[in-house]
Amino acid sequence: MSMQPKHLTLAVLLLAGAAALAGCQRETGPDPLELTGKMFIFNYRLAYATYMITLTKTEPVPEGSTVVATFENPAGGAPLALDRKLFPKLDKVVLESPDVTCVKKNRPYAVTIEVKGPDGAILQTLKTTVTSNLDQDILPAKALVVGPAYDKNPEVFKDGKAPEHFETASCAS
Repeated sequence: MSMQPKHLTLAVLLLAGAAALAGCQRETGPDPLELTGKMFIFNYRLAYATYMITLTKTEPVPEGSTVVATFENPAGGAPLALDRKLFPKLDKVVLESPDVTCVKKNRPYAVTIEVKGPDGAILQTLKTTVTSNLDQDILPAKALVVGPAYDKNPEVFKDGKAPEHFETASCAS
C-alpha cells in the first residue's frame, strides 16, 4: 500500500508541473505578418488609382486563414474592403484596393488589416496610414486606352488625334 501513494504523489506532481509549464506559454504567438510597403498606385493609361499594401509572412498561418483589409475611402462614404485567402507556402502578401478617387497630396488615409484564422478568430490587427505625394488630378479624366490591345480611347482621341489639352480627373466632393 505504501507504493500506491508514491505513484499517486508522483502523478500529481507531474500533472502540476505540466499545468505550470502550460501556464507559462503565451496564449497567442508572434504576429504572422509584417508590413513591408504601402503606397498609392496611379495608372495613367487607365486613369485609376489604388492603394497597394505589401506584407511579409514572419510566422506560419493555419490553412484556411484570411487577411481582411479596410481602406479609408478618399471620396468619403463607406470604407473599401478587401478579403483575401492566405496561402501557407507564399511568404509575400500583396493587397490592392478597389479603384479610388479624390486622393489628395500629403493627406494620410487610414488602413486596417486583420489576419483571421480559419475559425474567424482575429490573429493579428495592423493599423497604418498611406499618404500620397500626388493629387489624383494628375490623372486623365478618362482612360487613354481601351481593350486588351490598348487601343486609343475614341472618347479621348477624336478621329485618332490627341486633344490639344487632356481633361484631368476631378473630385466631386
